[in-house]
Amino acid sequence: MALSTLACGAAVFPGLFFSFRKILKCTFTRWSEADVVSISERLVSAVHACLAAAAGVTVVRSCRNTMTDSHWLVNGFVWFAAPYMAFDIYAMYLSHYFVQRVRGQALSYSSHSLQTVKGFLIKDWMLVVHHLVLLLIFMPITLFFRRGLGDFFIGCLFTTECSTPFISMGKILIQLGLDDTRLYRINGVLALLAFFMCRIVIFPFMYWKYGQQFGIPLHRVAFHLPLQCNLGNLVILAPQIYWFMLLLKKATRLYSRQRRDKTD
Repeated sequence: MALSTLACGAAVFPGLFFSFRKILKCTFTRWSEADVVSISERLVSAVHACLAAAAGVTVVRSCRNTMTDSHWLVNGFVWFAAPYMAFDIYAMYLSHYFVQRVRGQALSYSSHSLQTVKGFLIKDWMLVVHHLVLLLIFMPITLFFRRGLGDFFIGCLFTTECSTPFISMGKILIQLGLDDTRLYRINGVLALLAFFMCRIVIFPFMYWKYGQQFGIPLHRVAFHLPLQCNLGNLVILAPQIYWFMLLLKKATRLYSRQRRDKTD
């Protein structure tokens, strides 16, 4: 069962990427290879995020006991999504490679090499580390070391992907030249709200649900959990706060630019 689910994920996500790439290349003939690859990667990311969020909501709604209730979707989706984490690193590298070629790095990016890989790792190191942590640490813990406990919390972590479709949509709207439209601004607000609620507020929500079940005040829950649980949550939460600050800065710059344009 596990191997067949893993194989299914290994076929679905690369298959979607190359299908999107072919369709976009035929549909938008004026787009560069960088545009096609970048949008294809974003579309696959959005598909994965929607599936993860749906799985997470299903698990959270079905688990009344935060510790002992289980749901088959937890292990099933982890096996299915594992190939995505590995493939998305490759897709992000391809996007970086073609974008740099378009930007005039023809000499350095004339072909794939250790130099091009190094440039990608330097630029997107945090995203790469995020994917590797999920693949090499989160996945083994979920599948082999939990002893069937905590499906509720894993479901909550799945829901952190709720913001990804909005972020991907923002990139796609920019590519389509719709970054100065009401649709883009609405999508930006939704992205900020979804990111804040599903990637930051979700952590105190998990602590609150655990405390509610065992009669522990929210501010005391951390002291009743093993140190490794708190550290694991901090490791996951820290980059979310960093990325949220980046989104806020970007939204502030956009708002300031639009105000200047109106006054001019």
